[in-house]
Amino acid sequence: MTELVEPTAAQLWCDRCGEDAAAVGGHEPCAVARTLEPPRYCPQCRRRMKVQVLPVGWSAVCVEHGEIRG
Repeated sequence: MTELVEPTAAQLWCDRCGEDAAAVGGHEPCAVARTLEPPRYCPQCRRRMKVQVLPVGWSAVCVEHGEIRG
């Protein structure tokens, strides 16, 4: 299971909805949904990532920043 993660300096964009990670009102619904889903957007550049869900986890690839696994 993925942990709830607060946005960091390196995470400029929400990895679920692609909006500004520091937006007023926060991203609590996105953080809750991310406990069950892989990321959809790169948190560094906001590009839509190629996501593959496998029986043992997932991988998400940004063409600029590489792969994230979970």
